[in-house]
Amino acid sequence: MADKYRNPIVLKTDDITMRFGGVVAVSHLNLEIHQGEIVALIGPNGAGKTTAFNMITGVYTPTEGNVLFNPEGYRGRNMIITGMKPSHIAKLGIARTFQNIRLFKDLSVYENVLIAKHLRLESDVFSAALHLPWYNREQQKAEQEVEKLLKEVGLWELRKEKASSLPYGQQRRLEIVRALATNPTLLLLDEPAAGMNPKETDELTEFIRQIRDKYNLTVFMIEHHMDLVMAIAEKIYVLDFGQEIARGTPVEIQNNQRVIEAYLGVDEDA
Repeated sequence: MADKYRNPIVLKTDDITMRFGGVVAVSHLNLEIHQGEIVALIGPNGAGKTTAFNMITGVYTPTEGNVLFNPEGYRGRNMIITGMKPSHIAKLGIARTFQNIRLFKDLSVYENVLIAKHLRLESDVFSAALHLPWYNREQQKAEQEVEKLLKEVGLWELRKEKASSLPYGQQRRLEIVRALATNPTLLLLDEPAAGMNPKETDELTEFIRQIRDKYNLTVFMIEHHMDLVMAIAEKIYVLDFGQEIARGTPVEIQNNQRVIEAYLGVDEDA
């Protein structure tokens, strides 16, 4: 793990805070995620985890603080992405999945991934409507890349199936693959194991590890499934009531008394 910390910082949050009226959902959160790491953000329900993801991906603009990202080749330093639109952030190289699956359920596996690939097309709507040569070349390249990706992740045989017809675990995998189609350097996974049975969770754990290695990704995930987190995360941040209460390795987090109290509660009469 020490070697990981020598890698450049891919994502950094500088005291990001999110207020909704008088409610502080996240307070002065400072994250550092290094290239190639798998990092988990955990905490009880309502701790502010998804709000943190939403600030990073542009769904929310922090009330205070900044989000910094180091897209590959950006002059070796972090750039402030606070306040950017989600589509712009995605083009920089941050992709995410959601707690609730957001596939185009009536479209095929292939079509779902191809739509995501279009994020990287340079041609405009006018070029596409007229099928100008450069659009046709881009489209052909996108189709070739989708075929390659689906074969690499084991979904090619299911390419014609409607997304809604897939087993739940395969739908979760397809959503991750669709995020991969945008060529991210940082992949954010919001409860990827939600609703999965133990076998599906084990398969997902291995799949996340494989794609991290194969596509040279950095992975940042929210997850309630502690077996998955402890098996795969190299660093863990813990939130409770919007504040960081701990950070460290899986072993350090498992033995942290504040974390134990946050999850199990404290006996007021003790």
